[in-house]
Amino acid sequence: MNITVYLGASSGNKEIYKTEIKKLGAWIGETGHTLIYGGSKSGLMGLVADSVLEKGGRVIGVEPQFFIDSEFQHEGITELIVTKDMTERKRKMIELGEVFIAFPGGTGTLEEISEVMSMVSLNMLKAKCIFYNVNGYYDPVKKLLRNMLFDDFSTSERLKNIHIVDSLEELISCVG
Repeated sequence: MNITVYLGASSGNKEIYKTEIKKLGAWIGETGHTLIYGGSKSGLMGLVADSVLEKGGRVIGVEPQFFIDSEFQHEGITELIVTKDMTERKRKMIELGEVFIAFPGGTGTLEEISEVMSMVSLNMLKAKCIFYNVNGYYDPVKKLLRNMLFDDFSTSERLKNIHIVDSLEELISCVG
């Protein structure tokens, strides 16, 4: 299975983010799944790629040319796909993915998973969209989704394939 993971190119300021991304990467590698990610060698991105590779897994990075020009790419991954810009990068990562996971990250992570979430809710993409709520990071998203239901801006049917999980065990169960 191709698992697209959106996450930070920095490591954040809590050790738990590093610990949990290594566990996620190890699981992806051990189970024979393929990681699809942004292609960077830095921060959590680099850690997840390294963790998958250490367990014998396959890693496909998708990185826009301007990041390549700045030498952010991870040289040791299985395959690097270079795109002309961020729009093409997002499209390619969605095209390759079968399951989509948002790990803690910044505005780029939020933008990417929001597009997937919208496509999933509109049945334009048949996939699971999973927020990995490490250390309560995505609690505000959980509240926002409840508000969407409460205020009739969405329905349970539209949100049925959008999940928020608090542990790797829940994530594995959700992926199936």
